[in-house]
Amino acid sequence: MAIKKRSKSVLKNIRQARRRHAANTAKKQKLRLAVKKLKKAKTKSESMKLYPLLQSQIDKLVQDGIINKKAAGRMKSNLLRAIQAQTKKK
Repeated sequence: MAIKKRSKSVLKNIRQARRRHAANTAKKQKLRLAVKKLKKAKTKSESMKLYPLLQSQIDKLVQDGIINKKAAGRMKSNLLRAIQAQTKKK
């Protein structure tokens, strides 16, 4: 297939999309690591200290449009369930 010439605006749009994709992926990865850290916490008090920070991080991702509002609510709910399950196990 022949390579078509692209206008400056199209090339700029491609650059912007790549930059945004990299930033969004990094933010999602940071969230995943924070969730893992919360789930690995040994005590409920340790988890409850991490939860508000994680909650604000989730809300910021929703505000930026990186994750869906309903997915964020589900994530927060599941994290609270995980915290409650920690106390029942120990």
